[in-house]
Order: sequence, then structure tokens, then C-alpha cells
Amino acid sequence: MQELINIFVKSIFVENMIFAYFLGMCSYLAVSKTVKTAVGLGAAVIFVLGVTVPVNWLLENFVLQKGALARLGLGEQFAEIDLSFLSFIMFIAVIASIVQLVEMIVEKFAPALYSALGIFLPLIAVNCSILGGALFMQERAFTTISEATIYGLGSGVGWFLAIVAIAAIREKIKYSHVPAPLRGLGITFIITGLMGIAFMSFMGIKL
Repeated sequence: MQELINIFVKSIFVENMIFAYFLGMCSYLAVSKTVKTAVGLGAAVIFVLGVTVPVNWLLENFVLQKGALARLGLGEQFAEIDLSFLSFIMFIAVIASIVQLVEMIVEKFAPALYSALGIFLPLIAVNCSILGGALFMQERAFTTISEATIYGLGSGVGWFLAIVAIAAIREKIKYSHVPAPLRGLGITFIITGLMGIAFMSFMGIKL
């Protein structure tokens, strides 16, 4: 349990997808104009990461790794088969499938949010933070599916916090006297950089 809490906290604060790796910046910048749309997209990202990372972990460990097919009971003739070169393609296929499911659910139950998010909801499929979650899972070689699931959920929560925070700030700075050359994305990049520096302080925490 302590290890799972450690993974969860690190994925939110220490290894935040936005502030540590700057992954998913396109959606982060485009959909963070209002808190309402930021919350909707952030929740969708949490769901997608929370589902795709453990599914891709299962795929990695029981299909793609060398000898995985033999461990499934398909016979020793599959012991030398290594399908790890298909990782990218399979991970992206899983992500696209889950995003399509999320898109249909949001369109059915929250049409107003679906209209507000526009093209950026299906673009979660090519959001680099989603693929980054799967690739970081692969790099860290988690030993159990629970660790992969907690990492996916924590990464999603970290991305959610980042986009909601910047959306709240952007709503406030509409009423501030920002110099003309910095209005819009300019001041957003500066604030994001400052928030990234602030999140670097979590790296000093011993978990």
C-alpha cells in the first residue's frame, strides 16, 4: 500500500505530465480558457489514462514481451516470439479505442460539454501525455497491474490539476492589465513556466 501511495503522489506532483515533462501542451493551452471546459477535458484525461495504462500493461506483459504467448498456455513453440516491436502501434490502438468510447459517452450524456470541447476531445487520442503514460509505464517496468493503474490515475490527476489551475488563472487575468505583447499565449507560457518551477520544489520531498 505504501508503494502505491508513493507512485500516486510522485505521478501527480514530482513527475507531473505538464510541469515536469511538458506533455499534452496543445490541449492544455487550447482548452484552458474557462474552468468548465478544463474540468471536462481533465476528467476525460483521467479516465483515459486510468484505463489505457493498465490495459497497455496487460498487453505488454501477456502479449508483446518475449515468451509472453507461451506463458498464456499457447505452447512452447511460442517461447521465442518477441512482439515488443509492436508496442507503439498497439498502445496507440488501445488509446484510440478508449478515446472513441469517451467521446461517445460525453456526446450522449453531456452534449454542452461535447460542443465546448469541440475537436480537442477526439484529439485526446494524439495527446502525447496519454502515450507518454503508457511509455513511462513500460520504462518503469511496474511489476503489478495495480501499480500501473495507480500510475495512470495519478498522471491523469496531475494533468487535471495543471489544466484547471491555469484555466482559473486565465479567467482572472482577463481583468488584469497585461502588456499588449504578452496577452494570450505569451502570459500563459510565462505562468506555466513559473508553475513548473514551483512544482520542482516537490522533487526535494523524500517519499
